[in-house]
Amino acid sequence: MFSYHFLDYFFLAFHLVIVVFNLFGWIWKKTRKANLVLLLLTGLSWFGLGIFYGFGYCPFTDWHWQVLDRLGGMPSENSYMQYLFSRVFGLHFGSRLIDVATLAAYITALAVSVCLNLKDHKKRIKHNTNPL
Repeated sequence: MFSYHFLDYFFLAFHLVIVVFNLFGWIWKKTRKANLVLLLLTGLSWFGLGIFYGFGYCPFTDWHWQVLDRLGGMPSENSYMQYLFSRVFGLHFGSRLIDVATLAAYITALAVSVCLNLKDHKKRIKHNTNPL
């Protein structure tokens, strides 16, 4: 049972780190590329794998749900973000609000990350072609 409790907390912490990095990893120049890659992988999971498993599918969520099932406590929430707000912060929001806010935050973070990565790329090209 200890291993399932460990996995429960691991997935909780892991998901929180992913969410925070997806939302704010573009802020620091050194993490922008990694942020963009993670955002694209997140989108690929949500929309690509989502074709087969349902919109917003995440294998980490699936695995965490399996761990919670083994512990006898499947969440009543419809989405992982809804679950995070409930479990971590004790806040309860409707699934529609959470889904819309999650998608809006994702699209915003992706747009900012793409723009900043393109800006950084153009700046690198400009400095590499300028002999001075």
